[in-house]
Amino acid sequence: MDKLTIAEVKSILQQPKIKADILKHLAEDDRKGVQRLLVSYQRRIEKQQKMQATFNERQVFEQAYWKKGQFVAGIDEVGRGPLAGPVVAAAVVLDDNFDLIEVHDSKQLSLKKIEALVPKIKSQALDYAFGVVTSEQIDEINIYQAARVAMSEAYKGLQYNVNGLLIDAMDLDIELEQTSLIKGDDRSISIGAASILAKDYRDNLMAEYDLKYPGYDFKNNAGYGTAKHLAGLEKLGITPIHRKTFSPVKNYLN
Repeated sequence: MDKLTIAEVKSILQQPKIKADILKHLAEDDRKGVQRLLVSYQRRIEKQQKMQATFNERQVFEQAYWKKGQFVAGIDEVGRGPLAGPVVAAAVVLDDNFDLIEVHDSKQLSLKKIEALVPKIKSQALDYAFGVVTSEQIDEINIYQAARVAMSEAYKGLQYNVNGLLIDAMDLDIELEQTSLIKGDDRSISIGAASILAKDYRDNLMAEYDLKYPGYDFKNNAGYGTAKHLAGLEKLGITPIHRKTFSPVKNYLN
């Protein structure tokens, strides 16, 4: 094989699959530029292999159902901590064709990555649905129960008849086999997918509320008690989407 240019080596090492004899040939090339590219390539491969291994680990709970020809829904919620806006849950049904290895707990992903993953998850999922509980309902029944209601509503919105539920640290009043997982969005791909979809759904809702109720920076803080949000409360008072039982919101009630 003729000696390749550095640009050609770089192009080859960016390909998804490389023949062993080509890698052997490059390993024997003593040029520093080639060796640096090989080191970078090996690091990338090792990172991908590690991600694939952890992805496989996050399928364990789903595989228990898939091996029996059954379906299971992963359920998660977002929005327990904000001072304003609803709590939102998502339920997601996947099968063993799902291959988005980057799907993980939404709290560990950038907004850019979440936005990129949402359409891919929706495309590969067998089914997904959302549950939304308003701030008024949260004030009536408390945030813990509101999260349970949102999760139940998400499950009820599914079109698929599932055989079980994988839920992030919660149990629901539903007559169905349930597995409650601490840090479930980090241990189950379907709960992780639900976490991503729920966050994206709620973020979009809060961006709409930002237009309706300007001055609180809802688009950027999603209703959490940031400095700009608190300054808005001080200046403008509460809105209809504020949780009146939460501090410091209740301090601004007339």
